[in-house]
Amino acid sequence: MASLNLGFNGARKKTVARIRAVERRNLITVCRFSVKTLIDRSCFETIDDTSAEFINFVSILEHILSHRLKGQVSWFGYESPRSFWDYIRVASSKVPHSCIHSIENMENVRSSRAKGRAWIRVALMEKRLSEYISAALRDFKTTRRFYEEGAVVLGEEAGLLADTLIGLNAIDFSFCLKGEGLDESCPVVIDYTPYLKFTQTSDSISSDEEEMRTLGSSGSEAGTPESHMAASLMADQSTWYSKSKRLEQKYRVVLEQKGYLEELVRLREAQLSESVSQNKSLLQRLKDTEISHKLEKEQLEIIILELQDQLTVMKNHDIRSRQELTSHLTNQWPSPGALDTNAVALDTLLYRKRTGPWEEKSFQSLEQLSADMSLSQMSLEPAQLNTHSLDSKAGLTHWHREGKEDTPSLRGLCGSLTSMASYKSLASLKSSEYLASPTTDMTSPGMTPS
Repeated sequence: MASLNLGFNGARKKTVARIRAVERRNLITVCRFSVKTLIDRSCFETIDDTSAEFINFVSILEHILSHRLKGQVSWFGYESPRSFWDYIRVASSKVPHSCIHSIENMENVRSSRAKGRAWIRVALMEKRLSEYISAALRDFKTTRRFYEEGAVVLGEEAGLLADTLIGLNAIDFSFCLKGEGLDESCPVVIDYTPYLKFTQTSDSISSDEEEMRTLGSSGSEAGTPESHMAASLMADQSTWYSKSKRLEQKYRVVLEQKGYLEELVRLREAQLSESVSQNKSLLQRLKDTEISHKLEKEQLEIIILELQDQLTVMKNHDIRSRQELTSHLTNQWPSPGALDTNAVALDTLLYRKRTGPWEEKSFQSLEQLSADMSLSQMSLEPAQLNTHSLDSKAGLTHWHREGKEDTPSLRGLCGSLTSMASYKSLASLKSSEYLASPTTDMTSPGMTPS
């Protein structure tokens, strides 16, 4: 049972696929016939809304664009019918200088079906119907969103449709867009009778002629010469008539092909001229870009050279500054004897600070501290050692007038504190940190008489 169901479903799918393929092929074939009929009729009269060929063509095109068009689903889940204008309005919106916006703003055309019909007429008058259809078919995502599987616009026949409609660009159309005949809600019907004419082949015509001759010869035996002559004249007349019909048909086919080829050549020439203009503009832009790049390169080279010159000048200036600073520091650096003397005085004062707090009455001012340091330096000079020993003792008497005991000499410590760091910190003695008076006076090793 399951196999029977599968076989039935497979046969049904094949039947549905065949039906859809036949529908697509019939619509495309009828559209080609309709376009050829319009081209043939335009050679003798102007095509307008009253032409039967145009009415049939519009009906065919509406059937093609509405073939398997999806409905619009409402909030309640119901599917309402949709017009092909909804698809064209979205898919052809990217066409440059399109008439979509103008048709949307038409006051006398309100319904979606009427706007679609107005769009067909405007596109034909603009000679851009094939361009709109091609742009819509290129938007495959939008096409799949609006149409179901098996639609003409989703099949291989869609490309043939766009190529067939190019021939209509050779016709000058004239329509009235008042909207009176555009809002008709009745469905359009295709008239197939103009395209169902029987065309007799040459073999069939020759067989018919042979049969007529046979009939004429059989009847001539019993008939008069006049009847025989009349039969031969009728046969010749039918032969010439069939030949003229065939020639006329060939002429129309050639004329249609000629119009199609002329329109195709004109389209290709327009595309070629546009490509040539674009090529010229691109070449000009390329030349301008090369010139601007060359100028920028020259400017950058000049800037690099200027920066290199400035860097060289700055390096030379830095070297001279270093040399001047070195020579200045060398000239200002004290002699080794003075360095040792100052270091001894500094070490003595630091030792006094570590032995205990000073009294505020020991040094009344910074000048007294400087004088004492000078005495210490003078006491260390070999030439004036005996001369300044009495002054040193007077200074010691001043320090001991408060009744404090003497401290043994620490001359042995002086040698270990005579360093470059001690000398460099000599200037810091002028700060208020070292101006506090000690509570106990100690005898400086440098001021002890030898």
